[in-house]
Amino acid sequence: MLDVLGLTNAAATVYQVMLDHPRYSLDEIAEHCAMTPVQVHEHLDELSRLTLVRASAERPGQLRAVSPEIGLADILADQEAELAARQARLAASRAAVTRMVAERAEHRAHHGEHLEGMDAIHARLEQMGRAATTEVLSSQPGSQRPEDLDASRPADAQALGRGITMRTLYQDASRNQPHITAYAHWLLGQGSEVRTAPTVPQRIVVVDRAQALVPVDPVDTRKGALHVTEPGILTALLDLFEQAWNTAVPLGATRPEDPQTSLTPTEREILRLLGSGLTDDAAGQRLQISSRTVGRHMSSIMERLRATSRFEAGIKAAQKGWL
Repeated sequence: MLDVLGLTNAAATVYQVMLDHPRYSLDEIAEHCAMTPVQVHEHLDELSRLTLVRASAERPGQLRAVSPEIGLADILADQEAELAARQARLAASRAAVTRMVAERAEHRAHHGEHLEGMDAIHARLEQMGRAATTEVLSSQPGSQRPEDLDASRPADAQALGRGITMRTLYQDASRNQPHITAYAHWLLGQGSEVRTAPTVPQRIVVVDRAQALVPVDPVDTRKGALHVTEPGILTALLDLFEQAWNTAVPLGATRPEDPQTSLTPTEREILRLLGSGLTDDAAGQRLQISSRTVGRHMSSIMERLRATSRFEAGIKAAQKGWL
């Protein structure tokens, strides 16, 4: 159970015995755990590095176990800080990669082009739609403005009218936005395929697996886009899309609870995001729902787990294999 916190099973056994029998001597601990005193010493060193044992004030030269409410919470806090730092480094790397791709696109016009402004993006999408011969794939996270959808309709209609296969990914939250739902059902009526998932890749459009449009800034797609034709980048985008598509649900279908966990896909994604160190606000932004809704989902999960805190819920979810 505690291996996710960096504790070996043997050390966890020693720790549990010390909690249950705080006055046991080293030899008694060894006998109880079916270990040698030397082995117990090694595990005590491990527990000491994790600050799960401290010197006893009552029994000089001996150690006492630190309560889980303090010791394990401190370990979890340290790991959460490490995750936050790693996410910050990943975000910086993502920004650096985006800038690098943008610079390459500007200096290698025969491989790509940097488009500025929504007019240029809409014009290029129309050109790509007219040039399509087999398929158009698109991932549409977050919300879309009605005027942007209206601008996309002529190119989509023209492509579908020529028998082009279209597959579109939206977030589950889009089902609650009438203008997006209406557009998605229009696509279905034209013979397109539409699926939704709790989270989807950044906004992308791929035509004939030979050219793609991606935002320069995933946070603000109106800043501009990159028209990409490089095979390496296209392959990565296609792999990303197919992975998300295979786990998404067709529009109109319901998302059943997992029979083994009773979790909905959204609840499982919330557990994963919060477990990775995101706050309620950050998880809500990723899922396009409010932080209050995230809190309600977590309250429901905690009730099912009979947990009195999120820390306890995380431990119990890990025990049940939900994470």
